[in-house]
Amino acid sequence: MTNNTRHSLTDTLWKIYRRPNPPLPWAKGSDLFWNDPAFSERILREHLDDTHGAASRETTERAAQIEWLWSKLAMQPEIHLFDITCGPGLYAVEFAHRGCTVTGIDFNPTSIAYAKDLVLIEQVTAKCTFIEQDIRHMNYRGSNFNAAILLYGQLAVFPRAQAQALLTNISQSLKPGGRLCLELLNQAQVDKEDSSWWFTDNAGLWGDGPFLHLGERFWDPDEQVSVERYHIVHLETGQLTQMQMTDQTYATETIIGMLKQAGFSAVTVYPAWGGLPLADAEEWVAYVACK
Repeated sequence: MTNNTRHSLTDTLWKIYRRPNPPLPWAKGSDLFWNDPAFSERILREHLDDTHGAASRETTERAAQIEWLWSKLAMQPEIHLFDITCGPGLYAVEFAHRGCTVTGIDFNPTSIAYAKDLVLIEQVTAKCTFIEQDIRHMNYRGSNFNAAILLYGQLAVFPRAQAQALLTNISQSLKPGGRLCLELLNQAQVDKEDSSWWFTDNAGLWGDGPFLHLGERFWDPDEQVSVERYHIVHLETGQLTQMQMTDQTYATETIIGMLKQAGFSAVTVYPAWGGLPLADAEEWVAYVACK
């Protein structure tokens, strides 16, 4: 170990020691690291790894969801679908193969680049448009989409006021009678115990070389918010990367109220995805809202 690495490691350990407890939700631009170029490359690898569902669900589960969405959103060939937080386009391409026109939006530059390449390979270029953008800044009001999807709990990474504004924006992007499928964690299933963990790896989601991952989870019972904080010690340099993720959880009646406030007239609730064969189905609730 060089002297520089030793000094960096000492500084890193003091930074971890002096960390504020508990962390503040959405503090210091947290939850915004998804568009970091290096991290976005690593998260794309997780999206495309079909041995787990940590970033995108496995192929068989995704196929079951697509069939379910086709029915519940009253989809048919030639309709226009809005895929919000579309990732690498894995859902969009399948809907395009069924004849839909899809507009996908995502914050991750590497995922958007992959999605654009994927539609060339799958020969559905004319059916798909992908846009790299933070969904908080999107404006598709009056676009007259027939249907929209916002899956895998992505609404929960935003504070309530921003989440409400997003739902309103989505509602205004749909034509009358348009439908949204929103997937959120089942609040009753969320881990509400404070905890910590650690592990090491040679490379992975949290680094491209050997690292030590120190994780912490905090639960705020008043705000019903879960905050996870990660301290990544890069062992070859002693440098520290700190990341934080905040998840706002919602009671079912709260989300129904927010959807109606956003302009949806009817909401149907499907705990555990209505019985779909997903490994983690019990952790989720799917909402289908009709404008």
